[in-house]
This record gives sequence, structure tokens and C-alpha cells, in this order.
Amino acid sequence: MTRPNISQLKKKAVEIRKDILKMLLLAGSGHTGGSLSMVEIIISLYYYKLRCRPEDPKWKERDRFLLSKGHAAPALYAVLADKGYFSKEQLWGLRKLGSKLQGHAHLGVPGVEISSGSLGQGLSIANGIALGLRMDNIGSRVYCLMGDGETNEGQVWEAAMTAAHYKLDNVCAIIDHNKLQIDGFCCEVKDMGSFLNKWRDFGWHAIETDGHDIEKLMDALDEAEKIKGQPTIIIAHTVKGKGVSFIENKVEWHGVAPKKEEYEKAIAELDLAFKNIK
Repeated sequence: MTRPNISQLKKKAVEIRKDILKMLLLAGSGHTGGSLSMVEIIISLYYYKLRCRPEDPKWKERDRFLLSKGHAAPALYAVLADKGYFSKEQLWGLRKLGSKLQGHAHLGVPGVEISSGSLGQGLSIANGIALGLRMDNIGSRVYCLMGDGETNEGQVWEAAMTAAHYKLDNVCAIIDHNKLQIDGFCCEVKDMGSFLNKWRDFGWHAIETDGHDIEKLMDALDEAEKIKGQPTIIIAHTVKGKGVSFIENKVEWHGVAPKKEEYEKAIAELDLAFKNIK
């Protein structure tokens, strides 16, 4: 598979972050930190690996992307609009009455595969879809993005065992490992130890990578596609609030939207970052 221009994708990441912040500003509510942390992950999927047709969202042989951490829907919506699933103007209606774009990802939006928001369920759904694809002899893959705090949920580990038991090599889970959740640092809320060792012990092929390095994410996605006989987990190390200095690694930005002055300050930072991309 031919790789896209990395500089263009880095610029795309900046533009997506700007769209996320504008959506949240206009909505006056939403989840900033976890939306910003997953941008390079979702860009690596939608602009490189994911087989999809925006003009035909229900194409039978498409790869499926499931956003299990549904509160980060602004990032997904921004990418779907940029890909042409719906008009960019619809982004500015986030969380408003009459808009399709609810605060958590849901099935009413073209390109969204599952309604999510109740954490811990996405991987179970991914398993069901993957089993169905196998039964229908369809070679599509299922990608499921989870938050690291989300893996405190027991259902995640039941699903992990199930995927390994059925050797679902068409499942690729990704953890947005930004080290923070709503109540604080993940290691303080509930220390999960080594994700790499834990997932390997559960029968998965585990890859650890930099979740903001698009080339490394592409490498990880390529590796995952080659693995046969077991599911793959990509543990993507990220920074909550990535791209905006005063938001990065701040737990208080988990579920808070920027105010006008904060938005303008953030956009100025992102504009400078855009200019410095080579």
C-alpha cells in the first residue's frame, strides 16, 4: 500500500485539531483532552489503512472503525467531514438541538458504525462484527479505539479473552494511552501495570508505539494486518490535550470546552505549529 505524504498528514492533524476546538467552543461543552489526543491515530487509519467509501458508507466490504471511547466523538466527526461523509458545516452544530452530531458517537451519523459512550463495550461489539465477517467470508478488518481509563472496565477483558479464544485476527484494538481519565492519572485511579504484558498474557499480539508519530502508527497498522491466528492490540502512547500547551496533561480538560479567549490562544499555537511543519 502506497503511503501518503507525511507532511500533508501532519498539517491535516493540525487542521483537525482546529476543527475540534471550534466545534467545542460553539457547543459550549464536550470533551477536549481525549479528542485532541487521538488525532494522529484516527488520521493514520482514515488516510492510510482503512478501506472505506464515504460516498457509500454501508459498502459491504468496508473495514469498520469503532470508537469505543465515544466521548471523543468530535475527533471522529471532524475526520468524517473531511473525508466527505457529510458537509463540514454540520460540525458547527455539535451538541445542538436538531443536529445529527450528538456529544457521543451514534449511528445517526454517516460513517459511524456504533453508538457509544457507555465505556467498555466497543471491543465486545468488534468481536461480534469480526465473527460475522468471518462467517460471511468477507475479508474486512475491524478497528476498535479505546481509552486507557476505559480498560478499567471488566467487560474489556472478557472481550479480550473472547477475541483470543476465537483467534480473531481481523480485529485490531488500539488504546489511546494518554495516561489520564476523568478522575485523574490512570495509575492513581486504578493501576493497570504493563499493558504490553497484560495483553500478551491474554493471547494478543501486542505492539507499543508513539501515538503522535504518524509513520510509526502506519508501521504498527501494517504489522497488525500481517498477524494471523490472533488479534492485535496497538498501545499508542499519547498526550491528553496534544497540540495545545495549556491543555496538555491537564485532567481538568477532560470534559471542558474552551472559552473564547482560550480558543483564540489555542488556535494561535496551532497556526504556528502548522507553519513549522516541513
